[in-house]
Amino acid sequence: MIVNDILTGFIAIIIGYLLGSIPAAYIATRLAKGKDIRLLGGGNVGGLNVFREVGPWPALAAGIVDFGKGAAAVAIAYWLLAVPPLFVLLAGLASVIGHNWMVFLKFSGGKGMGATFGALAVLLPVYGYWQGLLILVGIILIPLIITRNVALSMSIGLLSLPFITWLGMKSG
Repeated sequence: MIVNDILTGFIAIIIGYLLGSIPAAYIATRLAKGKDIRLLGGGNVGGLNVFREVGPWPALAAGIVDFGKGAAAVAIAYWLLAVPPLFVLLAGLASVIGHNWMVFLKFSGGKGMGATFGALAVLLPVYGYWQGLLILVGIILIPLIITRNVALSMSIGLLSLPFITWLGMKSG
């Protein structure tokens, strides 16, 4: 049974990495402008660079797919493969790593924000910490509304994760 859990866990990690490697920003930019997003702006293969260099609609599409990659990796690991919690977490992490170093783009990629928040959007409620998801959304939205700076608000959200996790551990 343990060997089966480990093998299935590694499959979940590989699926997470491959999902994360789907180059949504690259595809959205190619479809919208016929250009390579890696050659535009900061060269980042992420939704914010697409927003700045291509426009809001391709960026929205890329952002939704990026978010979905992290969410799907966790959901597949948890519900479809039913792997132990450590492997569910690692599948989500693998999707972020896949987004940052996409195998399909010779290991270039984005910053992992969309995939991170997608994975967290499934992880936090699945493990009984709905409040953490609401806290995280609030922590991101408040600076976003005040500053209108997406990178700053997402960074604040990421930096708050250890505290949010600690709160969840204290309440559980």
